[in-house]
Amino acid sequence: MFEGITTEMLSKMDGHPFAKADVLDELQQQRKHQMSKQQSPDAKADEFPLALLRRHETRLLPPANKPVGPLRGLRAPDIGSLVKVRGIVTRTSDVKPLLEVITYTCETCGREIYHDVSNRKDYLPLLNCTNEQCGATGMGGRLFAQTRGSKFIKYQELRLQELPMHVPVGHVPRSISAHCRGELTRQCAPGDIVTICGIFLPQKLTNLHGGRSSLISDTFLDAMSVDKDKKSYGEIEGNPSVDLLIDEIADSPDSYSRLARSIAPEIFGHDDVKRALLLQLVGGVTRILGDGVRLRGDINICLMGDPGVAKSQLLKSMASTSPRGVYTTGKGSSGVGLTAAIVRDATTSEMSLEGGALVLADCGICCIDEFDKMDEQDRTAIHEVMEQQTVSIAKAGITTTLNARTAVLAAANPLYGRYNKKRNISENINLPNSLLSRFDLLFLLLDKPEVEADVALARHVTHVHRFLCNPELDFEPYDSSFIRQYVAQARQFEPLIPAKLSNTIVDSYVDRRQAAAQDGQVAATPRQLLSILRLSQALARLRFDDVVNQDDISEASRLTDISKASLDHHGVSNQVTDPKSKAFSVLCDYASQLGTQSLSFQKIKDVAIKNAIREHDLLAMLQEYEDLGVLYMSADHTRIDFC
Repeated sequence: MFEGITTEMLSKMDGHPFAKADVLDELQQQRKHQMSKQQSPDAKADEFPLALLRRHETRLLPPANKPVGPLRGLRAPDIGSLVKVRGIVTRTSDVKPLLEVITYTCETCGREIYHDVSNRKDYLPLLNCTNEQCGATGMGGRLFAQTRGSKFIKYQELRLQELPMHVPVGHVPRSISAHCRGELTRQCAPGDIVTICGIFLPQKLTNLHGGRSSLISDTFLDAMSVDKDKKSYGEIEGNPSVDLLIDEIADSPDSYSRLARSIAPEIFGHDDVKRALLLQLVGGVTRILGDGVRLRGDINICLMGDPGVAKSQLLKSMASTSPRGVYTTGKGSSGVGLTAAIVRDATTSEMSLEGGALVLADCGICCIDEFDKMDEQDRTAIHEVMEQQTVSIAKAGITTTLNARTAVLAAANPLYGRYNKKRNISENINLPNSLLSRFDLLFLLLDKPEVEADVALARHVTHVHRFLCNPELDFEPYDSSFIRQYVAQARQFEPLIPAKLSNTIVDSYVDRRQAAAQDGQVAATPRQLLSILRLSQALARLRFDDVVNQDDISEASRLTDISKASLDHHGVSNQVTDPKSKAFSVLCDYASQLGTQSLSFQKIKDVAIKNAIREHDLLAMLQEYEDLGVLYMSADHTRIDFC
């Protein structure tokens, strides 16, 4: 490619960033001139424009140490210079052909005329032939555009909006257009957080009706490079050292607990809630049946409770951890802002769709705070997304269906400021039952005054304020980048449920419905059965396993029971706070129900899991009461006897 470069050409390449491209164009023009002389000695060297002969792209890359600035930091002195900004892509246009060189053919002399428009925003087509021989005859041949002889390149326009963290209080987020050409097109989608390096240029605004130029200029970025900051799970590149650590953690028995506690470690407590949020990041397996019916695998979670229990902080932590996480509030979000809006394209003047929060969070998590403050008309837009995972649009003559394969994480406050235990759940939470049933897990977080818990919480908060970090844990918490890489590998597995466990799940589901009907409570629905399946598949994914085992089903059932028990205000007010005392109470009730003093340890373990008691709490209770002489456990840990 560099054959024939002289010393003079090499000296030119040291002066300007685009000098190398100019030298290549000059070399290519000389070769074309030599070939044209061999074929026709009378041919002109400047017959073909350089843009038509160029088969490479030239872009100006920034230095590696160039800092990244916000969109709000662009000022008038930056016009014409290379800038580097970060933002979120809110709209992408279709990839259209951009004309660089147009070729005309004269109807009189048959000569081809080339018009280079690569450095222009608009142009007027040529009408008459510019050949001297054709003009000498006085006939003035007409020109016809020839598409096959013209040169086009790919062109796409992006709309970049500044990140919420860069927006000052009380200000509206700013946005700017970015023009991408060639291989820079189709590099990102709406909802991606990208870093764009480009030349900050002005652009004349034209009146669409009168066609006259305006005195007002708009600004845009002529993109030179587009890099994704938060890639989707399928685009995350592996690191050999990180992969070894991930495999080591996946094989450890406490990986589930350690990863869950690494989510927002600066927030005190909420262990079961963090476990559920970890499973929401992993998600279940999406099934598509033969007739096109889609069974969602994403897990929807709703956090309800008193103010000041760190619901919003958990939502923001999840939005930053997920590759395509979007955080919004229900009070400031409308139905159009959640689904899609109709906008007019400034380039083509056509009506197009701009995705809302649910569409931008496709294949991610949409965190909606103040979920109970939304208007009823806006809240209806979420019903379809939470089950069918699509958004149906019929606006301005556009009828289509957009993908919204997102997991919804919502936070709601009680209707009367604090949760009233004398009222039921529907009276405390201003949400319809049709919407609550679409959540896989609903956690009720209450601010109960307890001396030991309050002291631990106060010490945790004061430590965070003093040292700006969480207190030391018994392990080193993982950062959000590592959790994303772990989840990316876990989501590659598609675990199945074996036949023997399917029968167990069916029997458990039937027993729950019958027990709820006898107690006069709300019976379990098929959606709750699907929730257990999704949670168990997420647990199997965490272990990098293709088969769901009994422990996964038990843990999924435990989380579901804890979620249901937290909503039962009678259970909240009368339940024993000490897990050991609760485990002993369950043990005594089970022994009195069977009328025996000798019990099987495996049976007791299954009963404890059904009553939302962890295994280590059960073992701690047995050890403590055995030391007190109340219980006796056999040497092989198979039988438990009352003394």
